[in-house]
Amino acid sequence: MKKLTTAEEQVMQVLWKLEKAFVKEVIEELEEPKPAYNTVSTIIRILEQKGFVGYETVGRSHKYHPLIDKDTYSNQFLKNFIGSYFSGSFEKMLSFFMEKNDIDLKEMEELMKNNK
Repeated sequence: MKKLTTAEEQVMQVLWKLEKAFVKEVIEELEEPKPAYNTVSTIIRILEQKGFVGYETVGRSHKYHPLIDKDTYSNQFLKNFIGSYFSGSFEKMLSFFMEKNDIDLKEMEELMKNNK
């Protein structure tokens, strides 16, 4: 699975939220300053080429939808991140974040208990 650029990820976040949308609806959900219609349309076509987005024809327009769900992308992104920065070790990543964010073992146990 290819990594998304920041702009592509912003568009995908909107499509994951809306599930199906026309370019105009995607633009409405993006933060100010709103990008131009052609910019968003181009990003969506790139996402389509990468296999992230599909569409259905509605009249003379296209309604776009994600082909990859958010959890699948997030999981793959996290695996790549851990692989690139922590030699594939979840334990090393967890240790790093505990150290850098001053989290003690008791707090970590609480986090893990609350997320089961």
